[in-house]
Amino acid sequence: MASAPPIVIAGAGLHGSALAYYLTRRGIKPIVVEQHSVAAAASGKGGGFLARDWGSGPTTQLHKVSFALHEELAQTLGIASYRKIPVLRVSPGKRTKRTTDICPWLDGEIADSSYMDKDGGAQVAPLELCTKLMEAAVAAGAELRIGKVEGIVTETETEAEGGGERVTAVRVDGEAVACSQFVCTMGPWAALAQDWFDMPVPMTGIKSTSIVFKDDAAEVEPFALFCGEDDRFGTHLEVYPRNSGEVYLCGIGGSEYVTAEQLRAGKFPPGQVEADPARVKAATASFSAMSKRLGGEPSTVQACMRPCPPDALPYMGAIPHVRGAYMSAGHNCWGILWAPVSGKAMSELLLDGKASCVDLKAFDPARFAPRESGPRGRKQGQTPVGEQW
Repeated sequence: MASAPPIVIAGAGLHGSALAYYLTRRGIKPIVVEQHSVAAAASGKGGGFLARDWGSGPTTQLHKVSFALHEELAQTLGIASYRKIPVLRVSPGKRTKRTTDICPWLDGEIADSSYMDKDGGAQVAPLELCTKLMEAAVAAGAELRIGKVEGIVTETETEAEGGGERVTAVRVDGEAVACSQFVCTMGPWAALAQDWFDMPVPMTGIKSTSIVFKDDAAEVEPFALFCGEDDRFGTHLEVYPRNSGEVYLCGIGGSEYVTAEQLRAGKFPPGQVEADPARVKAATASFSAMSKRLGGEPSTVQACMRPCPPDALPYMGAIPHVRGAYMSAGHNCWGILWAPVSGKAMSELLLDGKASCVDLKAFDPARFAPRESGPRGRKQGQTPVGEQW
């Protein structure tokens, strides 16, 4: 008896890698199709800040559950970059007698600092996490295939099956790769799926520059910084020192907003998002003013794109009119934090028909599709009865 076609995942960033990992924990061997390389975009260039208690509304569960999963994965996969880290609020400006010093490497000009979160923060280097998730999935039987996903193939079901469309294959470099289920985990490039699913997928790519300093002399004490607006340089720095001696900076201003139309037209493909030299210069000056010990010239200059739906909530769930098609994308600035819970929840949805670790209702991928409006009066079953309005 022939085996069923595999599950195909589009994208080998953190969300595709986490999904592949959790599927293989259940004995499933998916195919992951990636256009460029594992962690080629934000999953390899993000800051990796994790916050347990910073969610609100439907994202509260994502923060709490995924924060715990990160610690579990760090132990299971040997993630060396994972560690708990206190979070400080820092006011740039001139040092005075009232300046409170907490972080030892903020030895330059700061107006003040205070604790934001003493025990609810952590960090991970996303490139290490993504790489080890994919390595573990491949070791358990998943297949990583380099290629470009160009669309899907569907067929109409019989009335007994439901009468709708069902995905049967994924087009990869002109070839139809048979599948039983398909999941789009392409970050901002999930905007391309609008045409594949014939459904609105509004998405903005926020293109931002980041820089990394390297201190080879000593381990950098663990304090994540959220800095106020520095009017001198137009920055709003976020600073994440890693146990490797690296110090990652983002929040350096000058972000570019890339529309869904531009993404679908092929602007800024994965692996080809470049840094803004003017913002590199501004961030370097701002940080060097605050830290004499760690400032200077950055060792790495890079950029990536955050995927942002209009309501800042991710797309996670089934495509309602195409059976077997799913999406997990658009995780905004929390994509690294939410990757484990997204991968686990989507694996449960695919294999069990419902996610059990979190509630995915608020993240319906079809929530921006036009809704049919109908009569709102009394009905006998589905038949309108009496006055309708």
